[in-house]
Amino acid sequence: MSGTDERAWLTVPDLVERLGLTPSRVRRLIEDKHLLALRRDGVLSVPEVFVTDEGPLPELRGTIIVLGDNGFSDDEAVRWLLEPEDSLGAAPIDALLAGRKAEVRRIAQALA
Repeated sequence: MSGTDERAWLTVPDLVERLGLTPSRVRRLIEDKHLLALRRDGVLSVPEVFVTDEGPLPELRGTIIVLGDNGFSDDEAVRWLLEPEDSLGAAPIDALLAGRKAEVRRIAQALA
């Protein structure tokens, strides 16, 4: 679980400030799977790497949907995205940031 602990996390108030959105709009992004959040010490938090200055990482939502369709809970999906994946040689989120969306989604689909 080291990948999840090494990353910076943002709370809903952090996201409100960073993105200039209302708390309800931030929660809507989570509900609509544009972002994934976990409860860390009872506080809903999103990995900072899932967010750009403009909003949720655009490549994230489709990948979240693929993982959910394959039976991943939100917690499992977050962990998979943040943990090193041998077949990618990197954490899936880092591969997404490097423009390897198709490869990440192909591997996510194969996990079913």
